[in-house]
Amino acid sequence: MKQTVVIYTRVSTDKQTTDSQIASLREYCARHNWQDVQVITDTISGSKISRKGLDPLMKAVRAGKVDVVLCYNLDRLGRSLSHLVQLLGEFAAHKVALIVPGQGINMSSSNPASALLLNMLGAIAQFEHSIIVERVNAGLAAARRRGVKLGRPGTLGVHREAVAKLRAQGRTGRAIAKELGIPSSSVFKLIAGL
Repeated sequence: MKQTVVIYTRVSTDKQTTDSQIASLREYCARHNWQDVQVITDTISGSKISRKGLDPLMKAVRAGKVDVVLCYNLDRLGRSLSHLVQLLGEFAAHKVALIVPGQGINMSSSNPASALLLNMLGAIAQFEHSIIVERVNAGLAAARRRGVKLGRPGTLGVHREAVAKLRAQGRTGRAIAKELGIPSSSVFKLIAGL
């Protein structure tokens, strides 16, 4: 059966080359008699989720135009565990095998360990996400204890003077709101604070 194979390579800077990655993966393709092989290369940090090469690759995966994605190392695909898990989930959903020969990773349907690996990576990513949420919440709580005001700055103060002036002229809250083009509830909050 003919396989549509995409070799994906990435380097972080233009001072690096993907030549060794491509050569190694082309040898792997030759050993498996894969003829329909496309090479996609990115020169960008692995922490970037959107990439000139990866984006069209994932579009082709979603369109069912790819059977196998070959990668030199898993960190060439992504550095963030949550991003890797998202990519692996998409590969699995579209029945695309991810093969990383140098690391012994074969996420094809013919490999029963691939489902186990995907579930383990998903659990680790969820754990990582929970730790990040916990750290963010702890940081916010510490900031509140220090008296830092969090959230967007209030906009009511901008209208305080105009509301007070119009109120002193005997205008109703609704009339003030209409004239200033702000919600009545905002005007009534300002009036209550006068």
